Amino acid sequence: MKNVLPFMPERPAKPRNSGITMVMDKGLSIREAEDFMSVGSEYTDFVKLGFGTSLITPGFEKKITIYKKSGAIPYFGGTLFEAFIVRNMFREYIEFLDKYEIEFVEVSDGSYDIEHNKKLEYISKLAERGTVISEVGSKKKDVVYSPDEWVALMKAELNAGSVKVIAEARESGTTGIYNEDGSINNKIICAISDHIKMENVIWEAPLKSQQAWFIKHFGANVNLGNIAPNEIIPLESLRLGLRGDTFFQFLPDDLKQW
Repeated sequence: MKNVLPFMPERPAKPRNSGITMVMDKGLSIREAEDFMSVGSEYTDFVKLGFGTSLITPGFEKKITIYKKSGAIPYFGGTLFEAFIVRNMFREYIEFLDKYEIEFVEVSDGSYDIEHNKKLEYISKLAERGTVISEVGSKKKDVVYSPDEWVALMKAELNAGSVKVIAEARESGTTGIYNEDGSINNKIICAISDHIKMENVIWEAPLKSQQAWFIKHFGANVNLGNIAPNEIIPLESLRLGLRGDTFFQFLPDDLKQW
């Protein structure tokens, strides 16, 4: 969609490498998925079928078709990968991916502690099959990585074959790269942004305050994830300075109110 107003940031066309929006589908109905794509397809790059919901959501295979036809890339949440791995069912997981023609795979260890070298092996094997993104960070509040550890883990996973790494925050936005109150953990985010290319990181940012912070600090085309389906238009409004939180972000100084 062309910008009608001047001083709005340019958004790259799909398929894009930056400015990616990953939406989490936590069990939408087929009709809800159709409605979501009717307004959000242009702004949605990836749709994560959250955690293990694919196993219990009626008609989820129809949603896969809906998303693909709308130009969004659907994939299964990393927790489903972990659910297969903890049961020693890696081969069966690949068969599950093949059955539903899912080429895009998330590898994570947020719920089940996988030895990191083993996680890298999974990434490498799956990268031979298709496209892999991997999630760094634990869903457990008592598992805390130092900023240097975040950077080292991300670099290793990118080197193993991940095309992008996801900075964990859960759907609540209260762990991983955030503090328990949802505020930004500056030390971790600064370390990652200083050492990892921005286009290679997807920042989970389910809360509006978090989305606005990343756009203000890294620009309209920062990669953001764990967005609710009904927040796709509000997020795009934030990216373009069409919402109060970023209203003045992209305007020249002479138009700003001081």
